[in-house]
Parts: sequence; structure tokens; C-alpha cells
Amino acid sequence: MKKNDPASSIQDLRQFGEFGGVNPSITDSSTYTFLAADTMEDTFHGETQGCFLYSRHWNPSNKYLADALAALEETESGWITASGMAAITCTILELCNSGDHIVTSVTTYGGTFAFLKNYLPKFNIEVSFVNIADIESVERAIQPNTRLIYTESLTNPLLQISDIPALSDICRRNGIQLIVDNTFSPMIISPARLGADIIVYSMTKFINGKNDCVAGAICSSTDFIKRLSDVNSGTAMLLGPVLDPLRSSSILKNLHTLHIRMKQHGHNAMFLARRFSELGLKVIYPGLESHPQHDLMKELMNEEFGFGGMLAIDFGDHQTSNKIMQLMQENDIGYLAVSLGYFKTLFSCSGHSTSSELPPEIQKEIGLSEGLTRFSVGLDNDIERTYDKILYCMKELKILS
Repeated sequence: MKKNDPASSIQDLRQFGEFGGVNPSITDSSTYTFLAADTMEDTFHGETQGCFLYSRHWNPSNKYLADALAALEETESGWITASGMAAITCTILELCNSGDHIVTSVTTYGGTFAFLKNYLPKFNIEVSFVNIADIESVERAIQPNTRLIYTESLTNPLLQISDIPALSDICRRNGIQLIVDNTFSPMIISPARLGADIIVYSMTKFINGKNDCVAGAICSSTDFIKRLSDVNSGTAMLLGPVLDPLRSSSILKNLHTLHIRMKQHGHNAMFLARRFSELGLKVIYPGLESHPQHDLMKELMNEEFGFGGMLAIDFGDHQTSNKIMQLMQENDIGYLAVSLGYFKTLFSCSGHSTSSELPPEIQKEIGLSEGLTRFSVGLDNDIERTYDKILYCMKELKILS
């Protein structure tokens, strides 16, 4: 297989502004005019190309960003949403009807878990939660009414690696769809190349990289994007999670530096993971040989972009995690905050924040300990200095002698 180069796919895009600007023009309009009445009617019926009707349906700024995301993921088309959860929920609701069934990873973002576990039963949609790393258990969970498998490339927060080719094979044999959330690993993993049918993102995170907006994306076939945006039945069109064009324009500019940022996030996270591991701390990071799926990660990844900016350290209990995070913030290491992909390091105790939607018994079942602390490692230029500061905080709290 030819080497995948998502950074060059974005670099090769030619997207000019309306008056020749090097940045695409921002369209500050909610509705669009037509030169002929027949064209308006045809656009409502989905029978025109290059025409815009109403910004909830499509607008030029969102189309520019959607085209860039499709280039990144090597899919035919894309759709932009106002949040990552909008991308996830619209995709699933477009594919499933009452009486259908979903197989998903039990280790997943808390908001996704809550939607699958607590919200979908209102529509009589059944969900089976499995260990996504156990391919046999995934296969056993498939039912005649199963419509899709949903997973994350790197699961949140335990950093399991989904074997996308194996999951894709199950989907092909059963005539169902594979949806992959690639939020933790843009450019590092290319799910469409590996067999995923639909890729979803929270662009709030690494893709935008500035933590100044909330946004999402769906990348898939042209047919699926047309289904989503159909004026009569499309889930995205009718539920209306449209992103503001100003935000789309901002994210598109940031997308062009994503490859540089991902390399630095990965470099810094690998440095810290190795050092923390050498100290005897329990570290979860797919770049370490101690990670049970390290070899799988190497098979799936686009190696030049590193192993990602996310790592987790188990400090044993919730109280210790809180103390170390607060002290790290006081020592200017980063911020005690949820989310990820920011230029500063962010840290949170997963079971009491971003994964708190998972009941305690499920947290225990999947190995999410009370003290598991998730780090989104920042873009620090001097990562050794950052490490020394963290080491100081750990010694102050006698986590290390």
C-alpha cells in the first residue's frame, strides 16, 4: 500500500477566496439568492451542483472545511457540525431506526456512552457494550438487527487501540457499517484507509488546537453525506447542528498546521511516558512497548506523526490525583481542565470528569481506576524542563521518594 500522507493531501488543496484571497472568503449569509426560480426548486430537490440554499443545509465556508477534512481522511465527502457530539449523534440516528441494534466499545468518551446507554433506549435502539480489543466478543455481539459497530481509534481514556481492519472485516461479512471516532489520532491513524465507512471527529480538540470553539465533522461517502443533508429526511439537515462560518474559517486555517502540532504533541508525550515509566509509575501510552497493543498501533499508524499526545498515569486514588493536578497547575505545568489537543498540557481525573457518565461498576470492570489521570500533553518547546517540574510536584507529595 502506498504510504499515506494526510498532511500533503491538505497542502495540495486549492481553495481561493472570492476575490483571489489566499484564504477562502467567509460567507456571512444565512440565505442565498438564485438567478433563476427553477434553480431554487432544483436545489431543494438536490439536483444542482455548486448552489447554496440556506446555511443550515450548506454554506461555502463549511463546504471548504468539509472538503479539507475529506482530503485529510481520503473520503469522498464530509459534513461539518456544531460539535463532536452532533457528528456522533447525527451519524448514528441517520443509520438506525427503532428496533435496530448497535455494537460498541464499553471504553469510550463519557458523553458518547451516555448517548448510547441512556438516550437511544427512548427510540427502542438496543446497544451492546463490548471489549473492543476482543474481536471474538465483538463478533459474538452481532445480531440480525445490528446496523453498525461504533468505536474510537484510541479509546478514551484507556487508550485501547481498535483493530480497524478486523472490525471492518466483521462489518463487511454482516452487511453493516463501521463508524470510527478519530478525535485522539488525526493524521496518526487513517480509518478510511483501514476499512472504516464513516469517520467522526470532535474538531474542538487536536484539529482546531486552540480550545476556542466547539465543532465536529463527519467524513464518509458522497451518498451518505447526501443522506445526512437531504432537505426532507436528512438527520443533520433536520436536527440543525450547523457550525458558524466564522468558526469554520478559523478551523480551516488551523488545519494546515495540524501535522506540525501532532508531531510535537507525540514527541513530548513519548518523552514523558518513557521517563514516567522508568520511575516505576503505571503509565498507559501506545508508544511504549509495555502497552498491550503496541505492535497493533505500529501496524495501523502513519509513523511520521508519532503515537499521539494522550497518555494516562494511575496515581492510585482520586485524592492523590486531585492533589498532583492542583500542584502541577500551581507550578505552571498546565491546566486542570477537561478537553485535549491544546497547546498547553491539560489534565483531568477521568473517572470523576470526562468518564463520570460511566457507572462505578463499569469503570471498575474496564479497569478505569480511581486515580487514573489523563494528560493531553502540550506543545512545550523544552519538555525536559516540564518533566523536571512534574517530578518536583510528585516528590513534594511523596508520590516519588
